Amino acid sequence: MATSPPPMIVQVSKCLVKPSSCPNPAVNICHLTHWDLPLLSLNYIQKGLLFSNLPSAFSIESIIDRLMSSLSVALCHFYPLAGRLKTERVLDNNGKISGLQVSIDCKSQGAEFIYAIAPDVTISDVLAPSDDIPSFLQSFFPFNGAINHDGHTLPLLAIQLTKLSDGIFLACCFNHVVGDGTSYWHFFNAWAEIARSTKEGDFTISRPPVHDRWFIEEENPPIKLPFSDPEEYIERPNPPPLREKIFHFSSQSIAQLKAKANKECNTDVISSFQALSALIWRSVTRARCLPPDQKTSCLLSIQYRARLQPQLSPDYFGNSMSAAVASATVGELMAHGLGWAASLVHQSVTLHTDTAIREFVRKYHQKPVVYRLSGLKNSSLMIGSSPRFDMYGCDFGWGKAVALRSGIADKFGGKVTSYPGQEGGGSVDIEVCLLPESMASLEVDEEFMACVSPSQ
Repeated sequence: MATSPPPMIVQVSKCLVKPSSCPNPAVNICHLTHWDLPLLSLNYIQKGLLFSNLPSAFSIESIIDRLMSSLSVALCHFYPLAGRLKTERVLDNNGKISGLQVSIDCKSQGAEFIYAIAPDVTISDVLAPSDDIPSFLQSFFPFNGAINHDGHTLPLLAIQLTKLSDGIFLACCFNHVVGDGTSYWHFFNAWAEIARSTKEGDFTISRPPVHDRWFIEEENPPIKLPFSDPEEYIERPNPPPLREKIFHFSSQSIAQLKAKANKECNTDVISSFQALSALIWRSVTRARCLPPDQKTSCLLSIQYRARLQPQLSPDYFGNSMSAAVASATVGELMAHGLGWAASLVHQSVTLHTDTAIREFVRKYHQKPVVYRLSGLKNSSLMIGSSPRFDMYGCDFGWGKAVALRSGIADKFGGKVTSYPGQEGGGSVDIEVCLLPESMASLEVDEEFMACVSPSQ
């Protein structure tokens, strides 16, 4: 009888890490806002850092001990991540359920820490610079398939350290209801700062999080979702088979794109990332072979901290973001050049003023909703994350990461994730998820590939 091959990834241990004995905040319940609640049916954020050839002085045992002890301290500062979600049913005067209120129960239930090994996997296997992202990478992330609502029973934060044959992969799975990408990387960098600190017992971090949840008016009560049961809004994504690939854009290539877009529009207001987003939108739309009268949209994730008046603190810990939406027909997008598409993206971003944001909040309080990925059309493109996030600044004392990767969270045909390039200087890495036939067309798209740079 033939035996099956051993699994590539083997889980060695799993435990809960709770906040250390630092002073606990006088907060038991953290109410969710109009930016948090819509995300209940989406996936956790999954991002990870790849480190190569650690110095021999760092044994895997010492790395695990340091990660767990520093995580315990980090959870003192970012205490919502150690909690669990809590839903309360609101009753009307007749005793019938009139809605649901969801909050974070901050009782230090703990975050999950997993140690796994992949002895036959190498750094080069993970990088695969000219190939698709390898499917085994999904096993480096915990909570695959979990949606944010699952934070009622699952930890709101899970860490997995996977030891490879010549390096390690450190993955962080973070409930999106607790915070956005800005908050995610704020936490990741603060944890790294604590881990590399040589001051024993010092709980100080350079950027303490601001936990006061932002409401349009202080007198607003906690938001009540218009459902009687969570099953009415829960949706579990089931995407078709996809191809995922990383494309690298050098700072020079992006500068040329920006100059071209602004020149075509006779302006200087189009940003580098807006020009890059326009290139991706046009190229992916062309690769999909959509009919000319089909409407297509480019959704660009933008954060609101600096757009509000007065501004929110850049260290606000929570969600403060939405999507700027540029739309056109396929025929219009193909008939015009890069600059025309970039101007649409730019205009969609500028619409998100303080006044517009506050109007959205007022409307959400009147009619709360929970987003569903199934609501996105097959002609849409969603560009998430940001090359402005300090991803490579996560220095745990082992040196700079050699690459960033993400898990399967919220992946669908048309999902694009942006990262800073490893070499810095304004370079950008773009992770594209498409149906196989669309990816094959993108790989030979002349306009797109002429701007792609060799991987560093």
